[in-house]
Amino acid sequence: MKKIAVSIGDLNGIGIELALRNHTSLSKAAEIYYCIDQTMLAQAANLLHIPIPENFQTVENSAAPFTIQPGTIDAQSGAYSYASFQKAVNMAKESEVDAIVTLPIHKKAWELAGISYKGHTDALRDLFDAEAIMMLGCPQMYVALFTEHIPLRDVANSITETDLTRFLLDFYQTLKPQNSVAVLGVNPHAGDGGVLGDEERIIEKAIQNAHCSIGYHIFDGPLVPDVAFIPQTRAHYTHYIAMYHDQGLAPLKALYFDEGINISLNLPILRTSVDHGTAFDIAYSGSKLSSLSYQNAIKYILESAIIQ
Repeated sequence: MKKIAVSIGDLNGIGIELALRNHTSLSKAAEIYYCIDQTMLAQAANLLHIPIPENFQTVENSAAPFTIQPGTIDAQSGAYSYASFQKAVNMAKESEVDAIVTLPIHKKAWELAGISYKGHTDALRDLFDAEAIMMLGCPQMYVALFTEHIPLRDVANSITETDLTRFLLDFYQTLKPQNSVAVLGVNPHAGDGGVLGDEERIIEKAIQNAHCSIGYHIFDGPLVPDVAFIPQTRAHYTHYIAMYHDQGLAPLKALYFDEGINISLNLPILRTSVDHGTAFDIAYSGSKLSSLSYQNAIKYILESAIIQ
């Protein structure tokens, strides 16, 4: 049975409810450790009117307890969620667990707590001194992002032959995909031969470089972005590489919003996450939650042969 550490996310959001409501079923397949102290767990469970399962194993972290304020952006909740994340990472580093799952944090709460990272992936890059790759999706379609949380105006200048070549090779070495991977262009019509932009020439060169290193053809592209996700094209691909955030995630979430997960590639540990936010608008309200993304984040670990 695989061991998984769960960082509890922002306790003013829905993460703790997902953990409590799904523990009984998920704990039949995995040994799960939740990075939350007993005081905060009891407070959250009381607010939610959910009994704490008997085998709900907790791990203390370094952050101070605080008063949960449902749906509120708060420095204390930000500090607590970061400390929970650090604890989960350290457990993986020390081989106490096989992988980690991160529940949703609020980026502004991290900022208020004095945390410089914009999210989990940024922090993981620094903690492991590695070029972590953000990949999101589900078995029907996964999308890896070459650029992530940057302004759209900065995307074109970020596409360099060296960086994209390295990205493609890191992606390949981590996943070893068996089928062709679709690499999207960045401009309308994939540049129309340079009429609408010439970044596609850089993408073509990076793909050629990657193939020379790998020794065979695995990446197709640059594909025209506006037809890359139509059914006829999706019939050929399960993995895509997008040049920027919304290029890949808008179609992914339109098609598979509830079931998608976030996976960090190219790290010495395996980390998955839900592909949704803290849902402050419904936290602790009694509203029905979709647990599919959280369940799939655990399931990916259980089914993965890649325990890094």
